[in-house]
Amino acid sequence: MSGKSIMPSERIERGILLIRGEKVMLDKDLATLYGVSTSNLNKAVSRNIERFPADFMLQLSKEEHKNLKFHFGTSSWGGTRKPPRAFTEQGVAMLSSILRSKRAALVNIEIMRAFVRLRQLIASHSDLARKLADLEKKYDRQFKAVFDAIRQLMTPPASKRHKIGFSKEPEDSR
Repeated sequence: MSGKSIMPSERIERGILLIRGEKVMLDKDLATLYGVSTSNLNKAVSRNIERFPADFMLQLSKEEHKNLKFHFGTSSWGGTRKPPRAFTEQGVAMLSSILRSKRAALVNIEIMRAFVRLRQLIASHSDLARKLADLEKKYDRQFKAVFDAIRQLMTPPASKRHKIGFSKEPEDSR
């Protein structure tokens, strides 16, 4: 097969959301990518529900669904009767075993690649944050005297504080 994919990776990556601390894709987005209706995708999942444990698929709560619609600024979600299903990376992989079309297999490959790219991106940001923290520690040790001097300059001088309000004593007796 050539290096050209059937689905732009940006389109797939936009569909990956963070819900309950998990990177997931919604049933309606997956159905669009696979070229099937959302109801047909969900019927296939329901017929094979034993393949989708809680760490593969979650049912969004009504509140989560409402928040998603608000976040994306849309009210045209097709009037679904129940909140959408969200599939983790493992759930998306499992979908390829129940959706047996050639398109589903090819789209699944691209989705798996998108999840891998996101993991690599997150890992590179973690490495960068760790390196920055190491540099800050090193920098702090080398310039401790400078930081101490700056802190001393920033500390206001200890002065005698005057009480707020009326006093029986005359001003000059303080």
